[in-house]
Amino acid sequence: MSTDTTKSPQTAPLVPPAGTASVKKRPAHGHGRLLTRRDRITLALMAGVPTILHVALVWLTALASIALAFTTWDGIGFDSITWVGLQNFRELFTSNPQFWPAVEHNVIWFVVLILLPTPFGLFLAVQLDKRIRFSRVYQTAFFLPVVVSLAVTGFVWQLVYNPDTGLINSLIGANKPGHYIDWIGNPDLNLWAVLVAASWRHAGYMMILYLAGLKSVDPSLREACALDGASEWQTFKNVIFPTLRPTNTVVLVVTIIEALRAFDLVFVFNKGAQGTELLSILVTNNIIGESSRIGYGSAIAVVLLVISLAVIIPYLIATFRKERRA
Repeated sequence: MSTDTTKSPQTAPLVPPAGTASVKKRPAHGHGRLLTRRDRITLALMAGVPTILHVALVWLTALASIALAFTTWDGIGFDSITWVGLQNFRELFTSNPQFWPAVEHNVIWFVVLILLPTPFGLFLAVQLDKRIRFSRVYQTAFFLPVVVSLAVTGFVWQLVYNPDTGLINSLIGANKPGHYIDWIGNPDLNLWAVLVAASWRHAGYMMILYLAGLKSVDPSLREACALDGASEWQTFKNVIFPTLRPTNTVVLVVTIIEALRAFDLVFVFNKGAQGTELLSILVTNNIIGESSRIGYGSAIAVVLLVISLAVIIPYLIATFRKERRA
């Protein structure tokens, strides 16, 4: 009897063709690590160090100022801190001759910025949005004051307002004995002189904000208005400007904050004396001045913080609501 000598074929191992690299399979029990130990350390340093600095220099100092506003402290030793409750705020609102003038000057600062340089910045943005020749050069020239430090801006305008050799007095012939105009020392003029310098800078800031808003306007809206026979002013008033509502909100909030944080220009001009008192100047004078009253200065800082939050919080709420609806 013949036996079948045929054997079942054995499966030969697969051998990759010559010249091809073998592919290593990942272990089935886990996934490869995406970040090495060095990557995690680098990421922790990049995220952790700024966070620690922000918490230490912003949040802790803000909370410390709020706590110190209810105390008296001369800044020498923590044992001299004394709890006085609302006494600093009572003195601030009732018996400080500089507080209400400072509040008035901050309000004037805001009104001037919103009425003069803001519309002028919008005008510049509209003109530059027309893609005129050398528009980049104009943008750089108008935005340059925003880039320059406010302290440097103050020194520049001090030279402009100099009674003897200043540009303004030289142009109007007020640089001669008996005809001097002291733009910085005169309490009736110095606040307005500082506001001119602040407006010079603020106009460039507003120009950039509005120019960014104008770039986001749909070009088809302009084309539709042109087909309907609308004039350039009618197009801007009825179509373009209403679409700038988000930009207008940002401009309003930025202008309020600029009015509240005004400090550098005034301090460089005359250190906030003789008619240029501001809340920020009062905070500085009481905390690091000759008679250090850290608790009292902190109370003024808390008032400034409350005013700022009263503006910022509604803006953030409205922004978050829009994002949720979108």
